[in-house]
Amino acid sequence: MKTISIMVPTYNEEENVSLMYESLKKMFQKDLPKYQYEILFIDNKSKDNTRKLIREICKKDKQVKAIFNSQNFGQFNSPYFGLISTSGDCTISVAADFQDPIEMIPKFVKYWEEGYKIVIGIKEKSQESKLVFFLRSLYYKLIKKFSEVEQIEHFTGFGLYDKAFIEVLRNLDDPDPYLRGIVAELGFERKEIPFVQPKRQRGKSSNNWYKLYDAGMLGITSYTKIGLRIATILGFFIAFVSFVVALVYFILKLCMWNQFEAGIAPLIIGVFLLGGIQIFFIGFLGEYILRMNQRLMHRPLVVVEEKLNFQEK
Repeated sequence: MKTISIMVPTYNEEENVSLMYESLKKMFQKDLPKYQYEILFIDNKSKDNTRKLIREICKKDKQVKAIFNSQNFGQFNSPYFGLISTSGDCTISVAADFQDPIEMIPKFVKYWEEGYKIVIGIKEKSQESKLVFFLRSLYYKLIKKFSEVEQIEHFTGFGLYDKAFIEVLRNLDDPDPYLRGIVAELGFERKEIPFVQPKRQRGKSSNNWYKLYDAGMLGITSYTKIGLRIATILGFFIAFVSFVVALVYFILKLCMWNQFEAGIAPLIIGVFLLGGIQIFFIGFLGEYILRMNQRLMHRPLVVVEEKLNFQEK
């Protein structure tokens, strides 16, 4: 009998973990009775009762495992570590807030049995903020246009991954992984299933604009050279314009030495314009350097504080 692993990352999800467990268990009993299940909760240092509830679930059901991180290691590292810690014939990543519809899991398994090693959900529409969805769409189109690697629009990580691909992830040894790009770049042939993302029904999302920015910059700096290219091209262009303006002012001054007054205004405008552009691109280049530094330091994905229901080797 094949085993299907369900990996559920959590952070302050006390209103959802018990219901998620019960929903997954009923789903297996009803739709996937021929499979064994392994449910892995990986908690990113929740500050509410999430861990207490997970402990209770693990105590009554030994097919449920848990990893408790010693600190919050971010929205990418923790789920990635959860994926590579599963032991099933395939692993399905599901958000704890039910915005990834678990009703799609049987469809994922069906296509997996047909031979696809990766089956993913693509957000066709979303009941979230229209502004956020619009901005996400713009971002995906931007990164897709400038990336040298194929990118998947509106893919958040929700999907099924065969154990062969999970092994690829284990061997990747990337301390700052961007799963969405890795699936597109290194993944096997995949099946994409569109779905409408529902609103979060319980609890409060931990996502904010800073986290969205961090996620966006990770994708840009990992899979595009657009920042470096824009800085180089714009730098050449501004240098050329500055040279032409300086030459024109020099010629006018020579021709009309007493009549032509260059004034201080052009100087101030030029200084502030060039200074603003330089500061902007120094910050942009800093994002690339930050990602390089994180990879060079090669810190662990997470530091595990405790594991529950893992067999000792």
